[in-house]
Amino acid sequence: MCGKAFIQRCDLKTHLRTHTKEKPYACEICDKRMARKSSLNEHLRIHTEEKPYVCEECDMAFTQRGNLKRHLRTHTKEKPYVCDICQKAFCHKRNLKAHLRIHTKEKP
Repeated sequence: MCGKAFIQRCDLKTHLRTHTKEKPYACEICDKRMARKSSLNEHLRIHTEEKPYVCEECDMAFTQRGNLKRHLRTHTKEKPYVCDICQKAFCHKRNLKAHLRIHTKEKP
């Protein structure tokens, strides 16, 4: 399909789901479906309100690791998303997307 190689057979099987769109893991609460069991486990925290990822700077807590990682940029001032047109940098991808509308004249 895409030529990606994996050492572990289970990793290949999981990756193939990105091509087949198979989502065998379903949330028993809202029926949302996931391709990976780890994604389902992380999703379940939305319902249980468990927030195991805590910011050491301000004690804000998150259900998902990615949300904590994104939040940390508010403290580090890291701005990894850069406009190719004017080189203005942003800490969040959504802010860059909104900014790009200035250049394209696209309405939100």
